[in-house]
Amino acid sequence: MQEEIINKVANSALEVFDLEDLYTKGIRCQLDISQWLFEGFILKEKDFRAALKVHDWAQYQNQYVAINCSTDAIIPAWALILVAVHLTPFASKVVNGTLEDLETALYQEVLPKIDYASYKDKPVILKGCSKMPVPMSAYIMASQLLQPFAKSIMYGEACSAVPLFKAAKS
Repeated sequence: MQEEIINKVANSALEVFDLEDLYTKGIRCQLDISQWLFEGFILKEKDFRAALKVHDWAQYQNQYVAINCSTDAIIPAWALILVAVHLTPFASKVVNGTLEDLETALYQEVLPKIDYASYKDKPVILKGCSKMPVPMSAYIMASQLLQPFAKSIMYGEACSAVPLFKAAKS
């Protein structure tokens, strides 16, 4: 007679916190302002402003946009702000930086809105593998927000979790 296989993970009190479930849906894009610089390095204000005026900003409708400069050009702050001003009527969100910076900003919006009380005194696993680009900063923020509630926090998958935090016994 064969022994029944018991799924101990499914029967445990372990709560899975999957950041992929909180991923903000939508198109992301990187907007490189070096395209509007003379030889990719020199900002000529008149030419820069003229290029921004004729650019098709509607192509960013409802998109999440990260503004950056891929060259080592020294860009005055007003130039990035001016690009953001042009994007704002169309884009869902605009950040200065990389696509990872954009993901971080999106998680910074969603993570504080969660009611973490449901994780009170429970062992929690921050699910590690995801198909979406979840930045490390989101895992760090989630662990900080879970810490006051969780009995313990682990990272990875239930079969091979790495312990990160254990609440002091009261």
